[in-house]
Amino acid sequence: MSRQHERGEAANMANMAEEMYETEDTQKGKYLTFALDSEYYGIEIKHVTEIIGVQTITEVPEMPEYIRGIINLRGKIIPVMDVRLRFKKPFRAYNDRTCVIVVDIRDVSIGLIVDQVSEVLSIPDGEIVPPPELSNVMHSYITGIGKVGNEVKLLLDCDKLLHQEDSEQLASIG
Repeated sequence: MSRQHERGEAANMANMAEEMYETEDTQKGKYLTFALDSEYYGIEIKHVTEIIGVQTITEVPEMPEYIRGIINLRGKIIPVMDVRLRFKKPFRAYNDRTCVIVVDIRDVSIGLIVDQVSEVLSIPDGEIVPPPELSNVMHSYITGIGKVGNEVKLLLDCDKLLHQEDSEQLASIG
């Protein structure tokens, strides 16, 4: 291999690495926001695989109440969690605005059922404050509170939505 060819290969690899870095960099500070009742939440866009409408859910025995079951997404079995139930809110019948946000949590793809998806927002680090020390349970899911104009978005920690045992149990299903 000639030196010129080697330099060309090295330049190509450097360009690809730079493009990958730029792609990750463009996701920094971006959150997919969604609603549960009148509360708005955000999850880092880097965790989101896709957004789909609610599909037929097959129940799986002996799962926590908030794990509604599994769906078949183009041949891949995905467990689905009702975020309302996870946050101990009352169940609400699904409608045409109800969405499933497919995310990757600890190498497990899982669908998060939410009332409706809002938008993707950029929230700079300077506009995110730590949550108040009110409730240890809710606090464990929330990494921060994003200030967007006069509104606030509760920013979720995807890793803490699932307990380790749930994650292992769900990994064995999919």
